[in-house]
Amino acid sequence: MHTVRFGVVGLGGMGLGHCRFLKEVVPETELTAVCDVHPQRAQAAGEQFGVPHFTSHEAMFESELIDAVLIATPHYGHAPVAVSALEHGLHVLVEKPLCVSVSDGDRMIDAARRSGKKFAVGYQHRFRPEVQAARRLIQQGVLGEVRRTLLITAWYRTQAYYDSGGWRATWAGEGGGVLINQAPHFIDLWLWFGGMPSRVWGQTRAALHDIETEDEAFALIEYPNGAHGYLYATTNEEPGENLIEICGDEGKLRLHDWNLQVWKLKHPIRQFTYQAEGMWDGIPAERIEPPIEPKPEGALEGQPALIQNFARAILYDEPIIAPGEEGLGTIEIVDALILSSKRQQPVSLPVDRAQYDALLEELKAHSRPKSRVREQRVTDPNLLR
Repeated sequence: MHTVRFGVVGLGGMGLGHCRFLKEVVPETELTAVCDVHPQRAQAAGEQFGVPHFTSHEAMFESELIDAVLIATPHYGHAPVAVSALEHGLHVLVEKPLCVSVSDGDRMIDAARRSGKKFAVGYQHRFRPEVQAARRLIQQGVLGEVRRTLLITAWYRTQAYYDSGGWRATWAGEGGGVLINQAPHFIDLWLWFGGMPSRVWGQTRAALHDIETEDEAFALIEYPNGAHGYLYATTNEEPGENLIEICGDEGKLRLHDWNLQVWKLKHPIRQFTYQAEGMWDGIPAERIEPPIEPKPEGALEGQPALIQNFARAILYDEPIIAPGEEGLGTIEIVDALILSSKRQQPVSLPVDRAQYDALLEELKAHSRPKSRVREQRVTDPNLLR
């Protein structure tokens, strides 16, 4: 096998973008089937890309036309489609977020382990040179023990964006707002750098948009070693920005809109605090040039790089940069923050599965169909960069 035959499930803007990557951009892949529950969408995409189309993912999985599936459905579809694909012996790449609830994530990971198939999640920012450099420095211990973290992930979305689909920003259709849609990419990097917290105390609200779910979320974070952090996510800011800070006992790292800055302290803070004799003594900090490796000529970027890595994992057992099981960490944070906000109390990690499932059922029971929908299926232009 020299290429991996892919089927795409979910043919909205993201799904159609992935179809183009699979067919035209990534040399290790070929698009051999498409699927959407809407017959006209499925037929149109099949004709556009010259492949068989299906309205049932089960039928596509049983067709023997594909080796792997890329899932780009609305969020609630990720878990059942992924579990079914894995049980059919197919490799699975699921768009972010991994799923909506931590219990669904558990089921996906269990199905992947039982199947022995490759399983990945769509966190393409892990492939960026700046991100890879930051990860290497942290793994090498340059920062020392983490003392504080910060995540600000600020976006802007119009009401027209939320009105573009009946499922968007509803509890029944999406399972969350900014936390489940825009924030996961940077929550993933924040966790990849700083590790998993032990407790979350958060609030969510719809501050600007006419939506059921949140367009703002903020939380105080605690870590097992006593370190603290702060998280803020919104779709109400322009210009947007994404900022991650990891502050350690021996240095500091800041990734601000892909500009990576790193400082190394001459002495560890914990040690110097008690050894210094002067009341105004400070610790010199040396600015480090991050070891950012240049992109090889012709190397793919963004979503194509993610898909290529996944295909090469299937073909050649190349290590997966964004393993599906690592996608569960982001869902732990999202669910913990929503549960904390709704129950007005701090939430310990891992999230109590039964508690969150019960809350989600409550929220879905009060979800109502939108009165204002102007459907649009337009691929996010950032996906095409």
